[in-house]
Amino acid sequence: MRRKSDSRQILNSAQQRITSQRVLLLDLIRQGDGHLAADELYRRARQKLPRISLSTVYRALQLFKRLGLVQEHHFEEGHLHYEARPAGDHHHLLCLGCGHIVEFRCPLSQQLRQEVARETGFQITGAEVRMEGYCARCRQKDME
Repeated sequence: MRRKSDSRQILNSAQQRITSQRVLLLDLIRQGDGHLAADELYRRARQKLPRISLSTVYRALQLFKRLGLVQEHHFEEGHLHYEARPAGDHHHLLCLGCGHIVEFRCPLSQQLRQEVARETGFQITGAEVRMEGYCARCRQKDME
C-alpha cells in the first residue's frame, strides 16, 4: 500500500492546490480495489470526511483525469468507473451477467499498437480493449 503523503506529492508536483478532499480521494483511488464508480468513491470518502459533497468527488475526478492520474471507463452500466492510471497497458473482461470486471494483460497488444502505428502513421497514445461475456459464476448459475 502506498504512503498517504504520495498523493500530496503527486498533487504538489502537478501544481494543484492540496486539499484534504483531493488527497483523500486520490488515496482511495490509488489504494482501491480497481474500478470505482463515483458514488462508491463518495461513500468511502464520507466514512473519513462526512461533509464531503458528491460534486466535490466529481470535480476531483475530472481534475485527476485531466492530469492523467486516473483512467475513466464506461462498462455499460450507465455510469463511469475510475481507476488509478496503471503503469502499463491492461485490458478488461466484463461479465454481462453480474458486472464483474477482470483486468488482464496481453503482450500482443503492444505488438498490435506498433503495427497499427506503422501502417497508419498514427502516434498512438493509448488503447483500451474490453471483452464481454459471462464469468464462471454466472455460467454455473445458468446451468443450475
